[in-house]
Amino acid sequence: MKKLAIITTHPIQYNAPLFRLLTQRNNISIKVFYTWGQTKDGLVYDPDFKREIKWDIPLLDGYEHEFVENISPDPGAGHFNGVINKDLIVRIEQYNPDAILIYGWSFKSHLKVLRWFKGKKKIIFRGDSTLLDEANGFSLKKAARRLFLKWVYSFVDIAIYAGEDNKNYFLKHGLKTQQLKYAPLAVENKRFYDTDGSYEQKATTWKKELGIPEHCIVFLFAGKLEPKKDPCLMIQSFRAIDNPDLRLLIVGNGVLEAELKKTALTDKRILFLDFQNQQQMPVVYRLGDVFVLPSKGPGETWGLSVNEAMACSRAVIVSDQCGCAKELVKQNGIIFPAQNGTALTVAMKELAASKEHLKKMGALSKINIEQFSFSAIAETLERVI
Repeated sequence: MKKLAIITTHPIQYNAPLFRLLTQRNNISIKVFYTWGQTKDGLVYDPDFKREIKWDIPLLDGYEHEFVENISPDPGAGHFNGVINKDLIVRIEQYNPDAILIYGWSFKSHLKVLRWFKGKKKIIFRGDSTLLDEANGFSLKKAARRLFLKWVYSFVDIAIYAGEDNKNYFLKHGLKTQQLKYAPLAVENKRFYDTDGSYEQKATTWKKELGIPEHCIVFLFAGKLEPKKDPCLMIQSFRAIDNPDLRLLIVGNGVLEAELKKTALTDKRILFLDFQNQQQMPVVYRLGDVFVLPSKGPGETWGLSVNEAMACSRAVIVSDQCGCAKELVKQNGIIFPAQNGTALTVAMKELAASKEHLKKMGALSKINIEQFSFSAIAETLERVI
């Protein structure tokens, strides 16, 4: 059986189900090497929340893995020198894989693995970068970065791309079409499905506790309250709509929290909830009728919260700076130009016209998201290897 070594920084809820599925399918053998060794107890310090986060779903069950000692003096996944492993190469060689899948190059150890194993093992790369937030026109800085990235990707045999914007990024940086294989970005869709209606019931009860009348249409944002997601624009656009039967529910914490609450203080239609952990999210998404991701970038390379909302049968409004927009938003929502408050207001007004129409759009969301699955990713990896 072919063996695959997987290199990634730490356990996250968007990868663990794939690793379990690959193991269950038993078409290839995998071992995951976690390079940010300080996360072995399940805690990750989040600088935006300014506290440690521990997910409340299992992330290490059902697949072979090991944590590699990280000797960085400043460990973390936010900068190049945050991941430095003195024996990662040796550990991989001891496993003796046929191929190596690397998530992200922008850590010292990950780049070293790319360079060391080029020509020795098949190198498969997974990253979701796009050109969406790249500045127009020529600059020496952009040209230098382009040359550097072409050098980085020269060590890659196969790149797994998530959508057209991600594919164009790889092509721009020297990879050839025959080196690119499609696999969607996915969430654990079934975890968000409401097979017995209990999530909807819990959401209905929660909305009553929040004082939201049953007839109101609720726009929902769930995520970090940070500049790139542009929640300020969302509040501004919502406040421009004079309709007492609308609500805006903002779920999360972050650096913009105090500013947002101050801005919304005079509008009683705008409500806030703190960060909610994973087990609660299938209920959280059902608090809203429409999920909104207004990101302006840079760095919103996909937006997996949109996948989750769609799995919860919700209509969506997504900015064109989100990498998922072209792939996920069809007849189930609206794409608007990022940083255009007027366009976002128009989109909100359009979707607020009919609750019944929103239910139909939500049903389309669930149908559309089914093809964005871990099974599709697993099949691609098995074919490649």
